[in-house]
Amino acid sequence: MIGGFLGAGKTTSVAALAEHLSATGRKVGLITNDQGRELVDTAMLRSKGFATEEIPGGCFCCRFNSLVDAAGRLTESTRPDVFIAEPVGSCTDLVATVTYPLRRIYGDEFSIAPLSVLVDPVRAARVFGLSEGGQFSEKVIYIYRKQLEEADLIVINKTDLLEPNTLAALQAKLAEEFPNAEVLQISARTGEGLETWFTRITDAEQIARNVMEVDYEVYAEGEALLGWLNATVQLAGTEEFEARPVLQQLAGTMQTHLSEQGAEIAHLKMTLSPDTGLGGDVAIINLVRNDFVPELSADLDAPIESGQLIINLRAEGDPETLCAAVETALATAPAGLAATLDHLEHFRPGKPEPTHRVTDLA
Repeated sequence: MIGGFLGAGKTTSVAALAEHLSATGRKVGLITNDQGRELVDTAMLRSKGFATEEIPGGCFCCRFNSLVDAAGRLTESTRPDVFIAEPVGSCTDLVATVTYPLRRIYGDEFSIAPLSVLVDPVRAARVFGLSEGGQFSEKVIYIYRKQLEEADLIVINKTDLLEPNTLAALQAKLAEEFPNAEVLQISARTGEGLETWFTRITDAEQIARNVMEVDYEVYAEGEALLGWLNATVQLAGTEEFEARPVLQQLAGTMQTHLSEQGAEIAHLKMTLSPDTGLGGDVAIINLVRNDFVPELSADLDAPIESGQLIINLRAEGDPETLCAAVETALATAPAGLAATLDHLEHFRPGKPEPTHRVTDLA
């Protein structure tokens, strides 16, 4: 499993790992996960040609049987050598509720790799007091820290975002705070450090150790502070339009609205794919902090007349505030562009209720 808080770059890293494994001749099956449905992550991974199953409606710990079923479907369809699962970014206690149950119940069928937990270095530097900037509240940070506490590998992603001195201080701080984990540095975008990380994952199995204690009341309260929004929108222009400026304007409008309302963005992800053309053609934009610039990681090959927009927005704030931000952005879309809302859900995650919780493998 490749875990980590919202905005850590998990999906980009999962794709890089999948491409690496495929290049070495191993078939890969991917499993994405979310509290809602209509995931940007699933669309992005499928656009790259990977067999991908999506588990909506709750985290892996609460949808354990669905996780096993998804692995079964992938086995029937593509017979992968390796499964890569990406849990919800607000989920923790994965060792006790996912990997240990898998090992106890399905130990003859699965070999479990060390648990990697990715971190966005700017967010992590703020959490651990190494830099200033927008921050989550205490109970949300409780989840953030618990994710790191259970990690076998803490993987600092996006290493190009910090100055070398701050990056070194962050690595030292993480090693001090979480001595059971090995701390690595990577950039999923540039490829820096990936080989070392891939080797750690593929050449070892997860070592059994005592699971951490989790206060599920605080955990639930922390998740409930996060607003969740998924939407699918049909965009149609009176003439052909470019994906880049449209996505940038939509993201910028949402960013401004949320900042004005005091909602701290955890992750805004949007994809835009043409209604006609190759299935792998998709534009992707991300925003992971209020004071960050929306970043286009992929663009369409050519202008389009119409397309499907998928919006995944997570922020510490009221779901109605998130909904208003999206509605404002769509209402002020570029001239000549009509936006038709096909699907919208906005909510706060419910209290996690794991299917299993195994505290040891004896």
